[in-house]
Amino acid sequence: MIDAQTLGVSYVMPVLNEADYLRAAVLSVLGQDYAGDKEIVLALGPSSDSTDVVAAELAREDPRVKLVHNPQGRTPIGLNLAIKVSQYPIVIRVDAHSELAPSYTARGIDTLFRVDAHDVGGLMDARGKNPLQRAVATAYHSPWGLGGAAYHSGAPEGPAESAYLGIFRREIFDEVGYYDESLHRAQDWELCLRIRQAGHKVWFDPELKTGYFPRDKYRALAEQSYASGVWRGELSRRYPDGKSIRHDLPPLMVVGTSLGLVSWVIDPWLTSESSTLVRIALKALKLAPVTYAGLVVYATLSGKRTTLKEKLLMLGVFPTIHFPWAVGFVKGRTRGARGTLDKGRVR
Repeated sequence: MIDAQTLGVSYVMPVLNEADYLRAAVLSVLGQDYAGDKEIVLALGPSSDSTDVVAAELAREDPRVKLVHNPQGRTPIGLNLAIKVSQYPIVIRVDAHSELAPSYTARGIDTLFRVDAHDVGGLMDARGKNPLQRAVATAYHSPWGLGGAAYHSGAPEGPAESAYLGIFRREIFDEVGYYDESLHRAQDWELCLRIRQAGHKVWFDPELKTGYFPRDKYRALAEQSYASGVWRGELSRRYPDGKSIRHDLPPLMVVGTSLGLVSWVIDPWLTSESSTLVRIALKALKLAPVTYAGLVVYATLSGKRTTLKEKLLMLGVFPTIHFPWAVGFVKGRTRGARGTLDKGRVR
């Protein structure tokens, strides 16, 4: 009988412009409280900072750190390159912008076999090292931030549509294939779709927590949100299962608030001869930006353990997430992604 807690584990990590975070991320992997053999394969994209220097130092310090080059720098390509050169029966996707809890591997593998799943994921525990990053992290945890997905705000343990990062049985890649390299983002959701279509389980375990450090500049956050929206729109074009009613809410919000702001400008210029119906419509539209602003204030005040400065920053964080995502989603849904990049990462 196989002892699941002694199986070798291959961690795969796509890396691009992560000099400030890479060492801590890798050390959190190598320091896992797990009895089995470990290796971590870093797929190095064409970074413009000192990421490659940090990666080379880590590889010299520990033979379990292996490097593979990913000249195109795209996440799914890097993941596939890393998986193909790795050797162990358990494959765990990790992120250079995150840190694993010490028990992450042991708990994840236990869950994988306990529930007979082929992919297991947990909570993305967003954290911050400065006030803006902490404000973004709080917004990520809020159901008003990223739509309340289980891996952001939590949910009971059970079957899931997708998994954050992912703990896999290696044979699943032989059965359903690797990450779709045409998807610059959201490739994890598409892989999970194929796993589910093959009759296997994708599982959410809230006890699995991964510390994640979000963008710490408004511009980078906006660029990430736009790219995420574009690729979610592309998914909804390709796959009926990729569409959800919650994806329509941000675009409706943008249209409503935009028309509402226009209504505030037009209303004073209306004459007494203007149609009553027009006046009623404008008054109704004027409520949209007021309602949105009220929701932002409510979500900000609901943020737990935040300072006054962080709350003030959150007032800008929510629109910086919502509006670029909504515009990107409409673009991706109507015209396709067309190779859209997250310019917050590509410098």
